[in-house]
Amino acid sequence: MPPSSAPGPHHDDDLHLEKLGYTSEFRREMSPWANFALGFTYLSPVVGIYTLFAIALATGGPPMIWWLLIVGLGQLLVALVFGEIVSQFPVAGGVYPWARRLWGVKWAWMTGWVYLIALLTTIAAVVYGSGPYLAQLLGFTAGTTSTVVCALILLALALAINLMGTRWLAYAAIIGFTAEILGALAVGAWLLISERAQNLSVLFDTQGVSDGGSYFSAFMAAALIGIFQYYGFEACGDVAEEVPDPTRQIPRAMRMTIYVGGAAAIFVCLSLLLAVKDYAAVISGDDPDPVTTILNDAFGVTGTKVVLLVVMVSFLSCALSLMAAASRLMYAYARDEMIVFSHLLRTFQPTRHVPPYAMAVAAAVPAVIVLGSIFSTKALTSIISFATLGIYLGFQMVVLAALRARLKGWRPSGPFSLGPWGMVVNVVALAYGVLAMINMAWPRTPDAPWYDNWLVALSAAVGVGAGAIYLFFGRPHLRSDATAGDAVPTVPSTSPTTGTADR
Repeated sequence: MPPSSAPGPHHDDDLHLEKLGYTSEFRREMSPWANFALGFTYLSPVVGIYTLFAIALATGGPPMIWWLLIVGLGQLLVALVFGEIVSQFPVAGGVYPWARRLWGVKWAWMTGWVYLIALLTTIAAVVYGSGPYLAQLLGFTAGTTSTVVCALILLALALAINLMGTRWLAYAAIIGFTAEILGALAVGAWLLISERAQNLSVLFDTQGVSDGGSYFSAFMAAALIGIFQYYGFEACGDVAEEVPDPTRQIPRAMRMTIYVGGAAAIFVCLSLLLAVKDYAAVISGDDPDPVTTILNDAFGVTGTKVVLLVVMVSFLSCALSLMAAASRLMYAYARDEMIVFSHLLRTFQPTRHVPPYAMAVAAAVPAVIVLGSIFSTKALTSIISFATLGIYLGFQMVVLAALRARLKGWRPSGPFSLGPWGMVVNVVALAYGVLAMINMAWPRTPDAPWYDNWLVALSAAVGVGAGAIYLFFGRPHLRSDATAGDAVPTVPSTSPTTGTADR
């Protein structure tokens, strides 16, 4: 297949990209099916549920499952807004170029900064969450050291596969999707048929987690399982220059990621909830790993290893997709000269047509975070909470930019459009996202030191503050003359090719 810049079967896609100011070095080797699989493996119902099942159950009891439905509906609204944007601006890098075209260079830089930090932290969260399962699969004794070692092994594997190119990333995404969906259905069905210990009424039974106080606070804290679960659909847009007919295919892939991924996550969570024999043991901490307990009871030691192998494929696929998204974001930054070491981060591997240095950073930074977790007593929860808040902040910066652009006259012109419903969906999506962020940052450990109680909010403030300081003094936005702010109709005196918004 010829490079995307040459005349060929994707010539119209390349012409559209040229009108947006870019000539891509990527190859359009990712089919629409693989694009959906990429979003699905990033969202990864098995990874999300297996990572946070014990924490959510101990925090909110069985009703925590309802967050998978509540958050799914909220994130669907965000996906619809993103679909309109990528349909008009199918540029690699996702939230950064979207914010750039909707608002301007400063807003875009901060959006990309926030999202990149959160994305790199999410990679660390995923590989760290895989550690106990990989350790068990390999016969290691579960502990902090084995978790860190296994996480680094998974990072190295994900980097190696990503460096092989878009085609191999697409293959890995499809294999990961197939293994995960079949494994989730098979394991879930078996648990429901042969290992069911509870009836559906437990979905409304708090099991005393509030300890005599208000259950509302406990239920709100358990929202993390849903909030962590439902992002990944945006990865479909991160690789927009590697997909044929992206203006139509990517919005569809985003919606399908929410539909299929959400349904699978609810099924996985339901099958595990109904297979738990002793909720009190999980809530009290006597059974800190109920997933492994359930799998051992249902499949025995040998059968559990087979299931864990499928689980590890899911974790690896998720890490692959996250790393791909992070590398494309860094490449998009570097292509516009908006980041330090741009000459390296935009460099392409001649034979594979992928940015190797951006991928190396997408593995190295998570590795440092994983190593740093050695010094934390609640590393997984802290990493996931910070990563999720950052992702949501990045999302809502784009949603806010879209709302501002609409109020200034933007009318989505891509093949996918919500029409007159666009404004309503945009407003509700923003309101949902703000409430979700408040819930994530809300302090819930009054007995802990103040800095620990406000850890998530403080971490986000430090990340945003560091970016704002660099933006003010380093002025990276002034290095780029690429188009910005062109979604909003311009006055006649403004150049139609070089936006000056937000400089």
